Amino acid sequence: MSDTPFKEQQDRYRDTVFLPRTSFPMRGGLPKREPDTLARWAAMDLDGKIRESGKGRPVFTLHDGPPYANGHVHTGHALNKVMKDVINRAHRMSGFQVRYLPGWDCHGLPIEWRIEEQYRKAGKDKDAVPLLQFRAECRQYAGEWVEKQAADFRRLGVQAEWANRYVTMDFSSEAQIVDEIGKFLLNGSLYRGLRPIMWSPVEKTALAEAEIEYHDVDSTTIHVAFPVITDPTPARALEGVSAVIWTTTPWTIPANRALACGPDITYVVLRVDEVTQSSLVPLGARLLIAEERIAPFCAEARISAYHTLYTLPGSALEGVICAHPLRGRGYEFDVPMLQGEFVTTDAGTGLVHMAPSHGQDDFVLCRANDIEVPELVEDDGRYAPWVPHLAGVHVFKAADPVCDLLTEARQSAEHDGAPATGLMVRGSIRHSYPHSWRSRAPVIFRATPQWFIAMNGKNHLREKSLKALDNVTFVPAAARRRLTSMIEQRPDWCISRQRAWGVPIAVFVEKRSGDVLRDPAVMKRVVETVREHGADAWYSTDPAVFLGPDRDPADYDQVFDIVDVWFESGSTHRFVLDQEGMNFPADLYLEGSDQHRGWFQSSLLESVGTMGVAPYKALVTNGFVLDEQGRKMSKSLGNVIAPSDVTEKLGADILRLWVLNSDTNEDLRIGNEILKQQGELYRRLRNTLRWLLGALDGYTAAEAVPYASMPPLEQYILHRLSELHGLVARAVETHQWVGVYPALHGFCTTDLSAFYFDIRKDAIYCDDTSDLTRRSARTVLDVLHRALCTWLAPVLVFTAEEAWQDRFGIEGSVHLEQFFEPDGEWHNAELGAKWDDIRAYRRLVTTELETARRDGTIGSSLEASVTLPMSQEEAEQFGLVDWAELLITSHAEIELLPGETPHGGPQVERAPGEKCARCWKVLPEVGENAEHTHLCRRCVSVVSA
Repeated sequence: MSDTPFKEQQDRYRDTVFLPRTSFPMRGGLPKREPDTLARWAAMDLDGKIRESGKGRPVFTLHDGPPYANGHVHTGHALNKVMKDVINRAHRMSGFQVRYLPGWDCHGLPIEWRIEEQYRKAGKDKDAVPLLQFRAECRQYAGEWVEKQAADFRRLGVQAEWANRYVTMDFSSEAQIVDEIGKFLLNGSLYRGLRPIMWSPVEKTALAEAEIEYHDVDSTTIHVAFPVITDPTPARALEGVSAVIWTTTPWTIPANRALACGPDITYVVLRVDEVTQSSLVPLGARLLIAEERIAPFCAEARISAYHTLYTLPGSALEGVICAHPLRGRGYEFDVPMLQGEFVTTDAGTGLVHMAPSHGQDDFVLCRANDIEVPELVEDDGRYAPWVPHLAGVHVFKAADPVCDLLTEARQSAEHDGAPATGLMVRGSIRHSYPHSWRSRAPVIFRATPQWFIAMNGKNHLREKSLKALDNVTFVPAAARRRLTSMIEQRPDWCISRQRAWGVPIAVFVEKRSGDVLRDPAVMKRVVETVREHGADAWYSTDPAVFLGPDRDPADYDQVFDIVDVWFESGSTHRFVLDQEGMNFPADLYLEGSDQHRGWFQSSLLESVGTMGVAPYKALVTNGFVLDEQGRKMSKSLGNVIAPSDVTEKLGADILRLWVLNSDTNEDLRIGNEILKQQGELYRRLRNTLRWLLGALDGYTAAEAVPYASMPPLEQYILHRLSELHGLVARAVETHQWVGVYPALHGFCTTDLSAFYFDIRKDAIYCDDTSDLTRRSARTVLDVLHRALCTWLAPVLVFTAEEAWQDRFGIEGSVHLEQFFEPDGEWHNAELGAKWDDIRAYRRLVTTELETARRDGTIGSSLEASVTLPMSQEEAEQFGLVDWAELLITSHAEIELLPGETPHGGPQVERAPGEKCARCWKVLPEVGENAEHTHLCRRCVSVVSA
């Protein structure tokens, strides 16, 4: 053997080793690289090429739910848009034509509120600004934010027809919305009625349930006594008795017009015998409450002794009439006792005070019994001028004055020896209370004349909507019950708002009769005018133009309420999905879980009400975004992660990878540490692509080896690839992507980098270019590159493009490719099970190799010789496996043991021989060749060729 130092021999043969070469950098540099890619896509008109390539294919349509155009996108927006983009791209790459038209909701209070904020800061009075000028400012503001948000979404890599976006404030959109309102008008579903609805005193408008959020507040609670004045019960059991109610809204007492009891609840009349010094309850008072509520009531009222006079069922209270507790103070109302199935004994006294102006159950029960619904609270939350003693007081400041009035009533009754009346107990409770999600201010239930779409009635909207959902797929499946229960329980749809910026409810009401005008010709003229001039035309056009020559405008009131923005967004399917290359119903709607009470629901009701079908075939729901501690993001907590911050520091692909590595069916967490983890996962994927590209340097189709001629290891890797293809294909079909990309990452790290690549480096680097094993491996690497680039493309849109163009040139794009399709013969479950066993045994041996390395027996696995004791059955089970190749050792042999003789673990020794300067294997044959004294036989044959 030559005396030339080993290092010099290594250098001598370095150029004969086929080391990976690629221009694909190890570091992604995404924040700088991604904008360049976007610019290149724009220059090559990639969006146009994508649309052109889809023509003639089966159509898949995901209809975009429109976000509000009033601020930079947040992480929830990014989550939603990335999920949509992944699904759209995956369908395109699965052979579908996909047109994605992004949309924006441009009307309504969110935008109007921002303009008013600007007015307030400038000291301007909104009411002094002409209506059309105000609407123009809203339009300009919304338009600016549409462009800004579109730029934010494009930076995230979202592919869409940005030049063909839809907005609800386009004239054509406004006309279609007016037309949809007209359809409900003409089919008799639209009506004006007085009902209690969620009302914002700050914003002075009705609100939808979807515009409400709940916060904990401290409220004053009161127990109030209503003296019985008509007693039809047997033996006049209620003579001298007072019915006691409990409420958390003292301000609703002036609106009380009835009481409700439960027909199946047992009630008692108890006489108060002793009270503590702080009690407000008069001694000797006779009080009617539910039997189950005696103990908690007496504790709160500080009643220390009592006894029961009568027990009677709630059904026996039919016909009982009480006096209003403020009788004699301007509230001269009889208060009948009504039977209410909704009454429970979970809290309070088992008797409920009914204020039909301020509660849904109250309203329904009182109207069913022909009881008036008073209007006592004005749009700013103050009592009306005609409310005795409380005129001008804001309802949220009414607890003290109402309690003062009730205290006076109690004291007067005590002085006169009359039955107990007025305030019996005052307390407080911390509970969840509805607030406007824009102003963050509490709301009230308030009965006002509003425009409604009937859920029942002759058009059976509720029944038809529930039936339509039978044919809708829900992801996750549990979401079905959430939406159906909301449809089952919801009241009539209040679609009117008392604001300025929006699409008007463009109808006329006859002054003489109060009937809404249902004339198709009038409706058609309104729609045509709005289509030409926009919704502003409703405010600027002479009503005679709409009414026509046969009607006198003086006979009609023109309605200026605007329509609920949820009706607008629910109508978008009518002016988006009727375009060429799109499906109606849409194949998919995808939004956050809050949209079961928002867009999912309004779209369903609108479409069923006008078209008779649901506007979607499937609904996918994603969770909310929380911080790393599971808290809601807020500026006050300083835990907001903005998409722009992530793209500037890490790149959009990292944010996209976070989305698809998360369980989007549940709430998601994000923060700097989580993003750091995603960066590490991204690095491993990128390194996989980089090694593939390097190892494929110079590869041509002439090297390809047919599957049947490949070694078993290559066949196994192709089997694993076919399994992953099945996972991707199922995700495309079911829209359920949770777990898919973690599985791809696991494949890259565990199956490839830590197993296949590690094993095949020797053949790829050191075998002759004509060697079957090397050619087979490079054939599989070609397949892996094509498969991984296309499968990763929907998520890592920039990185997959970079890895594709690094090999095939910048003229093409991975986003114009189809998903890689494995050959059917690659899937071999028997082969897969066999290799699972081989890999399990290999892990046992590598553990022994690591032990030998740590104790100094060997320096690396290539310095080892391994003896593997196996039974005949084990040896046959594993087949003809080259264990030295699989274990990356220089030598391995099987020691066959008789029968089922117990045997010890693998034996690791230092391999005999010298180290090859080219492949580093330790073999006795090194030194045999006089010309190449530091090479093994394999390497000699390669360098001598």
